[in-house]
Amino acid sequence: MRIAIIGAGNVGGALAAAAARAGHDVTVTAAHRERADAVAERANARAADSPADAARDADVVVLAVPAAVAAPVLRSLGDEANRPVVVDVTNPLNDSYSDLTTFGTSVSEQLAAQAPNARIVKAFNTLFASRHGNPTEDGQRLDGFYAGDDPDAKATVARLLESLGYRPIDAGGLRMARSLEEMAFLNITLNARNGWPWRSAVQLVGPTG
Repeated sequence: MRIAIIGAGNVGGALAAAAARAGHDVTVTAAHRERADAVAERANARAADSPADAARDADVVVLAVPAAVAAPVLRSLGDEANRPVVVDVTNPLNDSYSDLTTFGTSVSEQLAAQAPNARIVKAFNTLFASRHGNPTEDGQRLDGFYAGDDPDAKATVARLLESLGYRPIDAGGLRMARSLEEMAFLNITLNARNGWPWRSAVQLVGPTG
């Protein structure tokens, strides 16, 4: 796949490296070109000047930016937002990390309301950046939860998750992005409260076949 990753922080950089290792054609862009250049070089990817440039030929666009700027970044894509699958990996934490900024909705649903023609899928937000290069635990693939309303877009994201080594888990429609954001908030809170090393993951066990 041709994957555009918007954002070159911990999550964007980790996803870029993992996707490139999996054989995908990866382009990275960030608010500062020098940051995108550095991450792209480490990940064996390319850098682009802007989100629109990165998204132009992409099959998948990954929003790996702070939740507060996800909407303006999506708007900056213009019509390019309507062609590829848009993967929202954000978590809407408040400034003190004590709660989410969304109530009764999710960032993904807000993005879909503002860009109704975009094919938005929530994914990767429940996974820490440290796991993208090591998506297994005790020999088992970690679960990669995803949610969206477009079946074809979800199938694309499932293939991407699987190619990176995760077990894709379809959580349902985009409304379930609320649960995925709360799931991520729980994992973040547990690590912060207990001094854990930010490598835990939520995993389904038992008969799920």
